[in-house]
Order: sequence, then C-alpha cells, then structure tokens
Amino acid sequence: MKLTVQTYSKMIFQLVRRFHAGPVCRAAESSLLAKLRKKTGYTIANCKKALEMHNNDADKAESWLNDQAQAMGWAKATKLAGRTALQGLIAVKFDKEHGALVELNCETDFVAKNDKFQKMIEDATLACFKFAHTHMQAKGPVTKMELDSEQLANLATQSGKKLSEELALFIGTVGENAVLRRAECWKANNKDVKITGYTHPAPATPADYSAGKYGALLAYKQPSDSEDVGRQLCQHIVGMGPRKIGNKETDKPAKDADDETCLIYQEYLLDPSYTVEEVLAKHKVEVIDYIRFSCGEVIEANMPGVEKQPLDTVQTLQ
Repeated sequence: MKLTVQTYSKMIFQLVRRFHAGPVCRAAESSLLAKLRKKTGYTIANCKKALEMHNNDADKAESWLNDQAQAMGWAKATKLAGRTALQGLIAVKFDKEHGALVELNCETDFVAKNDKFQKMIEDATLACFKFAHTHMQAKGPVTKMELDSEQLANLATQSGKKLSEELALFIGTVGENAVLRRAECWKANNKDVKITGYTHPAPATPADYSAGKYGALLAYKQPSDSEDVGRQLCQHIVGMGPRKIGNKETDKPAKDADDETCLIYQEYLLDPSYTVEEVLAKHKVEVIDYIRFSCGEVIEANMPGVEKQPLDTVQTLQ
C-alpha cells in the first residue's frame, strides 16, 4: 500500500500520542502529582485538577492552588470565626536588644503540630521581630508594644504578603479556625539592659527562636563579669507564673510558698533552696520587666503587660 504524506503524518501522530499516554509518561505525571501534593499539602484531586488545567506546569499549578486556597480561606475564616480556638503555640524570638512573643491559636492540638502551622507562627514571629527592630521608638529603658489580632493581621511577612493573607491561606488548607491572637514586641534602649526569651517545651539546644505551650520575655540588667542567668530566670517565670516582680517595701511574702505570686519571693525553680530574690542578689541581677503567655489563657486586666498602642502605628508596615 502506497502511503500518502497525510496518511504517514497521521500514523506518526498516533504513535506519538500512544507514547505520551504510555507507562513512562504516566509515571512522570504521577511523580509530578506526588511532588505537588507533598509540597502544598492539598488533596490529590485538587492537585490533579491544577496540573491538568496548566498542562503539567508545576509552578503555575501551585500558584493556582494557593490562590484557590486563599479565596476559600477568606470564606472559611468568616464561616469558622465563631468556633473556639484555644489550642496552638506560643513562639519567641530575641536578641540582646529586641524580643517578640506571639500566640497563634487553632481548634485542635493535631493542627498545632502541622508543619504549615509551624510555618505560620514562625512567619508571624519574624514579622513582629522585624517590627521591634524597625518601628519602635525609644521610651524608657525598654519600649514595649502589645499587638492584638487586627494589628498582627496588618504586619507584612518576608514575602511581602500581609499576615492576614497568609492566615487565610492556612485556614483554606486545613479547614479549621485559626487566630493570630496577640503579640508583644520589645526593644531595649539602654546598653545595660538585656532581653531574653524562653518557651516550654524548650528546644534541645538554646536558641533565639522556639515555640511551645508557654513562653516569656524578660528584660534585665546584669554585670558582664557575672554568670548570665537571664535564660534561667525566664525559665522560672514560664514555670512558676508570677503575677508581678514584687517590691520589698510594699509586698509581703505569702504564708504558703505554693501560693506566692511575687517573683522575688518565689522559690527558685532550678534550686528551691533559694528564693528568686537571693538568686538576683547573688548574680547582681535587676529585673526590669517580664511578660508571660500561656496558650489559650484568659487574659485578665491586671496581668503584667502594657497598654495596646493605636492601630495606625502598624497599619502600613512593610
């Protein structure tokens, strides 16, 4: 049989089509689907749809999935807003002159262990830490600013997106309510004042960033020639939950040590044979201030902290 050019071309097209539909191509598509699902965390059905819509372009498919999740997140955030979210994490990041303490809540402890949740709270903490470096003016030995949910939502992440956008994307992914509840940003204005932080559970090795169910920031003074006990004091504050520093002239020790709420009169967590006051004296330490967060706690008006600043001070942060 004599083949025409048209017939020959048609046969070649069919062979190529069969090849692309063969095992090798299907394996490649399956691998691409698996990688996209692992990277984004979205369902297989949604990942497959995204790849089909964008001719197996993984970058375009991922971008489309994120856009869809964010759009869904806004709707879900509104729909789920009334649902209780008391689980989550407290994160802290600090250097000697700056500190940030952040609480991110969700509905279940299972979601709090999710990698995307860990990334969300890390992004929020980094945004607050940047704020402490760049948008706080000197006021007293330590400048402090308390941020609520709305103020946190307006901070920008390292990618340039607002935290509110990242939160919507997260909600769209996990299908569970999540709340950027609060944060504390600190800046030391005196070279003699140091800032440190701590969370429980603590990281395996001391680090300037960690997350747990409890966290604290501490501002203190201590001579450089003494053993630095700032982190240990911060650990005590997390573990013992004092309600105020205490003043020897106005505050008296509690009759029962277990009921003590003044920091200076509490038994030192790392060595109960000493009081915190005795430890401070031994190491020549002066506690300037502290703040402690417990995940999901009821916030009382008389808890240690500072007044919330006007919203317009953080609305345009980049």
